[in-house]
Amino acid sequence: MEPSSGSRGAAPAAAAVAAVLPAGGSGERLGGATPKQFCAVQGRPLVSYTVRAMERISWISDIIVVVSPENIETMKSIIEKYGHKRVTIVKGGVTRHRSIFNGLKVFAENEFSNQLLQKPEVVIIHDAVRPFVEEDILLKVVMAAKDHGAAGAIRPLVSTVIASAADGCLDHSLERARYRASEMPQAFLFNIIYEAYQQCTDYDLDYGTECLHLALKYCKTNAKLVEGTADLWKVTYKRDLYAAESIIKDSLSQQVCVITSVKEDVAQVSFLLHESLKSQIKVEAVSMPLSKNDGHLQDIFSGQCYSFVYINDKKYAIEETQQLVDMLEKSNIPLLYPVVLISVHLDVSENTSCSIGMEELTRIKKFAREVKKKNILLYGLLIQYEDCLLLQETVNSAAALILALIMDRNPELIGQLLVA
Repeated sequence: MEPSSGSRGAAPAAAAVAAVLPAGGSGERLGGATPKQFCAVQGRPLVSYTVRAMERISWISDIIVVVSPENIETMKSIIEKYGHKRVTIVKGGVTRHRSIFNGLKVFAENEFSNQLLQKPEVVIIHDAVRPFVEEDILLKVVMAAKDHGAAGAIRPLVSTVIASAADGCLDHSLERARYRASEMPQAFLFNIIYEAYQQCTDYDLDYGTECLHLALKYCKTNAKLVEGTADLWKVTYKRDLYAAESIIKDSLSQQVCVITSVKEDVAQVSFLLHESLKSQIKVEAVSMPLSKNDGHLQDIFSGQCYSFVYINDKKYAIEETQQLVDMLEKSNIPLLYPVVLISVHLDVSENTSCSIGMEELTRIKKFAREVKKKNILLYGLLIQYEDCLLLQETVNSAAALILALIMDRNPELIGQLLVA
């Protein structure tokens, strides 16, 4: 997954496109009281990532999120907290197909919406628990649906499918090379999929799971199958949540911005740190007083950087760090993703023992807890050296700690002061 703030591909020519995200599942296979679509990944509900994946694509006009009645208020609070746009919440049914049908009715029946939305030419159907969908595959299924009436992403089967006999023994197996796993997203000409749902039986609505099959069965529409990417998998089990968190952490840890003052000793450490980090992560370096409104820094804030290192020659520098926190908050970077901020303090004194007392440590931890409320994970790092010949070794140690903090993004470590 690549955090992104805008559409990168070409919009489908002269086609109004909407998306329906069924999010009414109970999450029985996941276990636990919270449905999987509302489970937090890096502090943010899974469904919010999927909504954002649709929302960042400018040619999707409306996003319909279908949730169970008891979770409508929860979904409303998520939309408000994360500033989602173009989203309409619809009450789901007792099954997946009934929920999707309710989502489609928003465009055709006034009783399902306070204000009838514009009927799209093409509608995307995508699971709310598949957060890593990219614009490229969405565009492919939409364009295929325009040409064929229906389209869906597929993936090769990983395991062979077998059928068992009544006695529990093997009856037969399928030739794996001939079959594919049906994935999401899928796309349809709206009139085709809506007509299919209007015609299908209660049995289809209660026990069916495949939208492409409804289009074939009731509208004689043969869907175009589009080869999907490996990241279209669905969060189903608890282990999938851990995998999703790992993917998101990795996507947020591709770049770090190193901010320094113009002082000579700080600049020297910054240069060495840059050289040590750049072989493992993309590094943007900014040298400036924080009080100055630097255009380069603002450009970084508006980009895809979610990790920052601030180097100063003070042991605490809480006031200076607060300035950076304020700048990050105004940029809205922490709104969707947790931001790592590592405050690096230089100590060139001959006394190499850590002289910070309990009062200062308590103050740092309290400050970090306050900053965490703004979705900023604040860590402290003390670089101590008296011998310039050993500076490179110390900086290498600091770089290793910085990389570990960026990759792990552990909220339990905020306010800790590490020593390199």
